[in-house]
Amino acid sequence: MTEITNLSIAVVGGGPGGYAAAFLAADLGMKVTLIDVEKNPGGVCLYCGCIPSKALLHVAKLIDESRHAKKWGIEFGEPKIDVAGLRGFKEKVVNNLTGGLGQLSKQRKVEYIQGKASFENSNTLKIAKSSGVDESRTFDRIIIATGSRPAVIPAFKLDTPRMMDSTSALDLSEVPKTLLVVGGGYIGLELGTVYAALGSKVSVVEMLSGLLPGADRDLVLPLQRRMEKIFDSIMLNTTVAGVKDEGHGIRVTFDGPEVKEREKVFDKVLVSVGRKPNSEITGLDKTQVKIGPRGFIQVNKQLQTDDSAIFAIGDVVGEPMLAHKASHEGRTAVEAIAGHKVAFEPNAIPAVVFTDPEIAWAGLTETQAQKENRRVTVTKFPWAASGRAMTLDRTEGLTKLILDPQTERVLGVGIVGAGAGELIAEGTLAIEMAALAKDLALTIHPHPTLSETVMQSAEVFFGTSTDLYRPKKS
Repeated sequence: MTEITNLSIAVVGGGPGGYAAAFLAADLGMKVTLIDVEKNPGGVCLYCGCIPSKALLHVAKLIDESRHAKKWGIEFGEPKIDVAGLRGFKEKVVNNLTGGLGQLSKQRKVEYIQGKASFENSNTLKIAKSSGVDESRTFDRIIIATGSRPAVIPAFKLDTPRMMDSTSALDLSEVPKTLLVVGGGYIGLELGTVYAALGSKVSVVEMLSGLLPGADRDLVLPLQRRMEKIFDSIMLNTTVAGVKDEGHGIRVTFDGPEVKEREKVFDKVLVSVGRKPNSEITGLDKTQVKIGPRGFIQVNKQLQTDDSAIFAIGDVVGEPMLAHKASHEGRTAVEAIAGHKVAFEPNAIPAVVFTDPEIAWAGLTETQAQKENRRVTVTKFPWAASGRAMTLDRTEGLTKLILDPQTERVLGVGIVGAGAGELIAEGTLAIEMAALAKDLALTIHPHPTLSETVMQSAEVFFGTSTDLYRPKKS
């Protein structure tokens, strides 16, 4: 890559998209200023999102396995949970990662400013520093990477710590005896899993007919069966009609055709109904940047806004709101600024739900194909036929391929099971490289592993799977 040394660039927001953009810009020789309200880069993902939740989910899985080890011939006592110690572990992980990013900023000579930025015009930012000093700076290019925040339902706005969003839930101030999770999406289910493992009686309410709306039902089914065992209740086709703080708890009123108990009191309520882009930036109206009806900043394939001097990346420009998508957008924006011929147009962006079992998918889903009336061939390998899954005692999993029936090209991959989040990368690569089912079937996979199920699902398509007899349909 050609180094650009004559451009000054500001990145507003230090999350995975922002710091990835800042670091690449510095590597290309630009003069870079990175602005964020936190002490170090990291953003929502590292401070109160992906990283702390995965640290807690790891502990939750360990607790769950210790309770089920008896059937393997090993018996442990009931786990003793030190909430303060658990919180300390989570915070140590966060501090190590964010502190490391701070060091990387210094090594790359990125000027990191702790503060909040607003626009004076297309090239000038007013920076309110954490030190209390305001400063105006002019830059050649500005990248907006301000991310998103938990969506708020006005009816749920109660001034009480008993009402939580995903951020406050990760603080782990205490383990409530009873917890209601409003929303059956991935954030609610992940956090519900953590609290259930720690001892809370968790109930989930979802207004639609199934958990994880949008995901293929055959992938969700194994997870829902497991959730029905670890959660106190799962209420589908049900809405929350009202919430009331009664001091000792939150009284929740439910509405729906399947409601059995109209009112119930919970120690705490976690509202997890999606996220909202942070596009309400002071002074943005002084630029040519345009915001769409859903609050997302509008950009082209180079992540450039309608203002030629301003780019935007990550959650603030649209779904999927995923850290890895933001990072790649950040790199694309910087390369576009550097004059490289680039565009953000991936064939697949992997999505992972870090519950137990995990669910992951990339590319075209079966649900999407049905909605678009698109003809595809779906081939599946059940983990009940996987030797490795048996050794883990986790045979509820499934790996499936969505194939073009004419070319046999891999259009999508879906996986549910232990470690699905790690396995999906192979599926994403197959989609990006326009691999055929034969490519996966002929690629030698190590045995015994769960990764074999990707190869075996391709073999099922040809009716040649060693571990499963399922002849190809003519």
